[in-house]
Amino acid sequence: KAAKANAMINGRGYVIPEDIKEVAHDVLRHRLILTFEAEADEINSDKVIDIILDKIPSP
Repeated sequence: KAAKANAMINGRGYVIPEDIKEVAHDVLRHRLILTFEAEADEINSDKVIDIILDKIPSP
């Protein structure tokens, strides 16, 4: 729904991959629980989300 809202704010009635990328961090950040090892390696939620977004091909 956040991606749809972002699309509407940008004057579109449809979602494009950039809409999802723009809201992904705000929507997903609080849902991730990092391990101690990840925190020790200075990996934060934003880095994890970036990795996930980079691995998902855009249509």
